[in-house]
Amino acid sequence: MNRITLFPALALALTLAACDMAPKYARPALPVPDASPQGPSYAVGEGVAIVPAETAWKDFFVDPRLARVIETALIHNRDLRVAVANVEQARAQYKARRADIFPTIGANGSATYQDTPFSQAGSGRTDIYAASVGVSAWEIDLFGRVRNLTQAAQEQYFASVENRNAAQTALIAEIANAWLAMAADQERLKIARDLEKAFGQTLDLTRARFAKGIASELEVRQAQTSYDQARSDIAQATTLVAQDQNALNLLTGTTVPADDLPTAMPEGDVTLANLPVDLPSTALLRRPDIMAAEHQLLSANANIGAARAAFFPKISLTAALGTMSLGLSNLFKSGGDTWSVAPSATLPIFDFGRNQGNLRYARATYDAMLATYEKSVQTGFREVADALARRGTMTAQLEAQTSLRDSARVGYRLSEARFRAGIDAFLTTLDAQRTLYNAEQSLLATRLTRATNMVELYRAMGGGLR
Repeated sequence: MNRITLFPALALALTLAACDMAPKYARPALPVPDASPQGPSYAVGEGVAIVPAETAWKDFFVDPRLARVIETALIHNRDLRVAVANVEQARAQYKARRADIFPTIGANGSATYQDTPFSQAGSGRTDIYAASVGVSAWEIDLFGRVRNLTQAAQEQYFASVENRNAAQTALIAEIANAWLAMAADQERLKIARDLEKAFGQTLDLTRARFAKGIASELEVRQAQTSYDQARSDIAQATTLVAQDQNALNLLTGTTVPADDLPTAMPEGDVTLANLPVDLPSTALLRRPDIMAAEHQLLSANANIGAARAAFFPKISLTAALGTMSLGLSNLFKSGGDTWSVAPSATLPIFDFGRNQGNLRYARATYDAMLATYEKSVQTGFREVADALARRGTMTAQLEAQTSLRDSARVGYRLSEARFRAGIDAFLTTLDAQRTLYNAEQSLLATRLTRATNMVELYRAMGGGLR
């Protein structure tokens, strides 16, 4: 081994022999039940269910228009770009911190010119040239301080990656919900227009009957209220559709093409339906936000090791190999070799509690990260449980709302026919109109809830990123 390679080899040997003073990490026990809640609100599993964390979003969202909008958002959304930039920042910080483990090797050259009256050469002029390569004040990490700081930076980098993944999962869910909201508002606008037309016909009929003395002015006013309510709802729904489109444009970071916008609530599912209805709580560990919280916990654990190492001597090494001569032409010839080694050690004796304070801070930070991790697990469990509870009763509610709407529609047709035939008073028809209108709106709201519940369940279970 030559002298040039001596220092890196020595550095590697000392680094591998370094102590690790960080506490041994063990994943905390999950502060939630082992399995999903059971009860009348939760459905019974049937068939083969997909695993959300292993299912690509392109496979989960089956409506091609919605899939195109999501893909556009993943390219142009500014919040996601910020998350990606945060990952790059954390990666750069980790690389910079990791470099501290190894010595920085540098080259140095110098020239000294001096003129003294006591020179042996008689001329009074002496020229000294020197060149060297070596390390300066490299910390020999015997107690793992630098290595633990490096691990802490690495875990912060991993946490930023998972935060970016969590941001993508949340963005996909937000895009899907915004798209579905626009679909529901388009459907609401269609319902309001259809009922406005029907209510307008009833109003015209009532006015004609009033002109002939068959109907009262009260009946005209009652018919007018239903018609005006439909007109008001048309204006409101029109506004909501425009606002929904603005929200989609913001989320995607660009203008969504008209062909990708929904024109009504889709009749079929826009997502896969066979998500699991029960799962072990350990499945939550695959959620990006929970994984990020655990990396933060690991980073805090490594910082404890660095704080502990600060109580022990800090050993540094400065060393150089080089050559020196009285003439530039003789600089690299034999006979002028030089070397120097200057190890140093610093042991804290009285620091007025600085190191103790840093250790307490590191331990308190770990406790805070532990509580954050446990809260993330509990939040994830609650979100999955809520989504499962909503899903468990959704089928029955949707069937009931559909039957209610169908009955209200038939009742309205019958009451209108009886009113036209002069059998029933207009008040019966008015009640049937309002019942049908409310039933249409409730059914639409239920369909929207069912669709967004599938999106929320997918997100809560970790959602695929591909």
